[in-house]
Amino acid sequence: MDRVNRTKSGPGPVGANLLAVRSHNTALVLDLLRGAGAEGISRLELAERTGLTPQAVSKITARLREEGFAAEAGRRASTGGKPRTVLRLVPEAGHAVGVHLDRDELRTVLLDLNGAVVGERYGTVGLGGGADAVLDLVAAEVTALVRAVLGAGVPADAATLLGVGVALPGPLDHVRGVLHRVTGFPEWAGFPLRDALAGRLGVPVVVDKDTNAAALGLAAAGEGGSFAYLHLGTGLGAGLVIGGRVHRGVRTGAGEFGHQVLQLDGPLCSCGDRGCVEALCLAAVGRGETAEAARVLGVGAGNLVSLLDIDLVLLGGRTVAGDPEEYVRGVTEVLSGRARRAVGTGEAVPVRVVSGGERGVAVGAGQLLLGPVFGRGEE
Repeated sequence: MDRVNRTKSGPGPVGANLLAVRSHNTALVLDLLRGAGAEGISRLELAERTGLTPQAVSKITARLREEGFAAEAGRRASTGGKPRTVLRLVPEAGHAVGVHLDRDELRTVLLDLNGAVVGERYGTVGLGGGADAVLDLVAAEVTALVRAVLGAGVPADAATLLGVGVALPGPLDHVRGVLHRVTGFPEWAGFPLRDALAGRLGVPVVVDKDTNAAALGLAAAGEGGSFAYLHLGTGLGAGLVIGGRVHRGVRTGAGEFGHQVLQLDGPLCSCGDRGCVEALCLAAVGRGETAEAARVLGVGAGNLVSLLDIDLVLLGGRTVAGDPEEYVRGVTEVLSGRARRAVGTGEAVPVRVVSGGERGVAVGAGQLLLGPVFGRGEE
């Protein structure tokens, strides 16, 4: 397995297990500390913005300081009294691993509490190689990454490691961490990925679809409103954020965007249907017809926009990364045409490529662990 290693050197953190501080009030305080950045925030401001009593805030911040999650960031002048001590989050007090397990690639990233990438590994994998071999490889890569950055293996760093988030092609059940029939790899159907990997690593594991993870990462990075993230790589799927929250559906089935049928007598898709947008789009990609692939993607995106009335369409994935301007142009042309016919204004939902390169899914997988610590967990 060819690997690319990128790590940020530095001493290992001294935090306590973050699972122990996940109370609602503590999460509110942690989120405000994170938002305040290096400038910090005073206890009085924390009390005002959380609605907690000053005494409650003092107890929470004292515990966070004792356990290494908060530190003094200096003093700030106050009106009519002595200068106030301000506090900041200690980003290196905790970490989360994000894993993007694609059909043929494996990318792992290590995030600090601010969500910054402090280490990364990349290589190849084959989902068809069998569950044991794939999970052994994932566990080895996670352990190597944590050891390279934090100086020890897993689970020796469980005190500072929230756990591991794994994102991979669906469909799957993110609540139980069980895979359904992964398109193209039916042998994974029913596999308890979450529990099997947690057993190997000895730390908590969360599993979600790659598109959901990417959408969560985008929302955590500040992308607001309601949007669709369309991921075109070895397959095609969508991550949906509605009203600021990832929409998974009752059975984690929302966002199976690639398997909407556009052509009843079209080419056979790996899911068993014919004329799916994924099959049509990837066939055009295989022929080198990028403009046609973009047009097909635009038709599917237009259906989604009409159905959900979303604010924004975001494009990502390795295939889009190969010619981002062509994909933006093609999808925009289809959406603009529909907008003109629908309302006569010519105003279409904007389309753009996501930033962050191909690590976006892995970063979003790490956010599956970080979110709840700051009171931003997904239902």
